[in-house]
Amino acid sequence: MMNKLKGLIVEEQGQGMTEYGLVLGLIAVAAVGSLALLREEIVTMFKDVVSLVKGREDTTTG
Repeated sequence: MMNKLKGLIVEEQGQGMTEYGLVLGLIAVAAVGSLALLREEIVTMFKDVVSLVKGREDTTTG
């Protein structure tokens, strides 16, 4: 039983996956933070695109 516990403490096989998970989590937090900071600019950009598309629809149907 003690050998199994020592093996769990010494074993480093899952360390790489843990590091990848932490990096992935950090990237996700950075992406969400960036989207939150740039929210207004993104909304404005999409509204501009929608108005451009609507303007072109009006000229092509008439």
